[in-house]
Amino acid sequence: MPHSVSLITTIAAALGLALVLGFAAARLRLPALVGYLVAGVLIGPSTPGFVADLDIAGQLAEIGVMLLMFGVGLHFSLDDLLAVRRIALPGAVVQMTVATLLGGLAAWAWGWNLGAALVFGLSLSVASTVVLLKALESAGVVDSMNGRIAVGWLVVEDLAMVLVLVLLPPLAGWLGGQAAPGPELLRTLGWTLLQVAFFIALMLLVGRRVFPWMLWQVTRTGSRELFTLCVVAAAVGIAYGSAVLFGVSFALGAFFAGMVMRESEFAHRAAEESLPLRDAFAVLFFVSVGMLFDPHVLIDQPLKVLLVVAIVVVGKSLAAMLIVLLFRYPLNTALTVSAGLAQIGEFSFILAALGMKLGLLPAEGQSLILAGALISMALNPLVFAAIQPARRWILRHSALARRLEASDDPLAELPTTTAERFISGQVVLVGYGRVGRRIAAALAEAGVPYVVAEQNRELVESLRSQGVPAVSGDASDPAVLIQAHVARASMLVIATPDTLDVRQMAETANLLNPGIEIVVRTHNESEGELLQREQRIGRVFVGERELATAMVHFVLGRFGKA
Repeated sequence: MPHSVSLITTIAAALGLALVLGFAAARLRLPALVGYLVAGVLIGPSTPGFVADLDIAGQLAEIGVMLLMFGVGLHFSLDDLLAVRRIALPGAVVQMTVATLLGGLAAWAWGWNLGAALVFGLSLSVASTVVLLKALESAGVVDSMNGRIAVGWLVVEDLAMVLVLVLLPPLAGWLGGQAAPGPELLRTLGWTLLQVAFFIALMLLVGRRVFPWMLWQVTRTGSRELFTLCVVAAAVGIAYGSAVLFGVSFALGAFFAGMVMRESEFAHRAAEESLPLRDAFAVLFFVSVGMLFDPHVLIDQPLKVLLVVAIVVVGKSLAAMLIVLLFRYPLNTALTVSAGLAQIGEFSFILAALGMKLGLLPAEGQSLILAGALISMALNPLVFAAIQPARRWILRHSALARRLEASDDPLAELPTTTAERFISGQVVLVGYGRVGRRIAAALAEAGVPYVVAEQNRELVESLRSQGVPAVSGDASDPAVLIQAHVARASMLVIATPDTLDVRQMAETANLLNPGIEIVVRTHNESEGELLQREQRIGRVFVGERELATAMVHFVLGRFGKA
């Protein structure tokens, strides 16, 4: 095959085989992701037959990571990131430290030197943003508080890994590897921090004005293809420029590009236009991971592979869950974050490759990291599916877990002075996101008393400091609605985008207050009809239907027929 068509050959083979095996996996009730990974193994260099171009597949996968992180940025504002900083920053640092120690101790027990143990442990400490987002999207919780905490956690991990990748070469000589030429460590550290800080400042101060303006100018042309081109060019161009000019990773650069583009009123359209490309290149990412995997390691080192998988799926997850619980977040949040971190991905491969190049990590280490990544990625959708069953089992069998859920957390109950203001008739508002804020503002303006039930502890603290009654916790837990005095409320308004726990909230509200009126938002019309029919919900607002109704009312009003 001529070299000039190796790109086409790689794309055709990767997408074609991924489609066949992904479909087969879905029919077997397995995650389609498993099929994509197996497709990569089959066209990789470790199996007989056709071998795709590994370098090209890796670059295509990088584009997928850029587009996916750009999409995350479009839905994740700076305010979202700052809102979870008090748990995401210390949580990510502590969890990475625990995972690095576990991996490093395992490598030390195998007789590896300090440098190899450090690189190996760090490779197991950082999760794949691509896999996390796929899992959050499948569960429908990307925009929930749990989703924002998990994404914010991984953003902190990515920032830490950028620092590690820059500092490792000058430290290689001290750690037993090949010393790479470069400036002194302190100068490297200072320069790296300066570059990253300058990039972030440039994006937040200049990018937030320039890129939305640019998107508006392109939109005025009326050309759909130019709009799509502008979105993709911004994602890939900024990611590439950030890596070349500032030493920031492609993924982090694309993430900040999406964050600043979010300031545009066309951000929702930009997300929709880039979705097909994001999905296609995400598949190529998983295929490229499979191509790197050598199945022989499963036969040659089965016990080591099992230990690596245990550290990633069990050790790292338990550490993350305990950290979240120590910050007094609900068990559901702890399980969601820990499930999202129960895998490793793209940064692990990059760090392993650098460790090999510097003579720090043995070839066996890279094979074990890839095996751990492949298996943990394949298991991750199953781990996410087990969140709710695990939560119910833990609460049923653990007195400690039940005490933590119904703990004496000062934010879990309304202050006595606040509670006394509500004799009856208040609104219990679940969720204080973009929709919840608007509802709360309208209630306050109309003088209608309300209580906010919100999972974000920092947000609850902020609301209370402003004199707004609020309780902290997951409203699917009956204790949270009890603490919000739902038994004396006239209405329960569920304004969260996550509709998975709406049934539990409705059952609790109807049990404690049979006459209460329940209002719910959803994006799925059939789901809305089912909720209204089965859960005695007074009104379900479906996004597209309500938008159409408002537009029809406006149009007919112009003709005097509204």
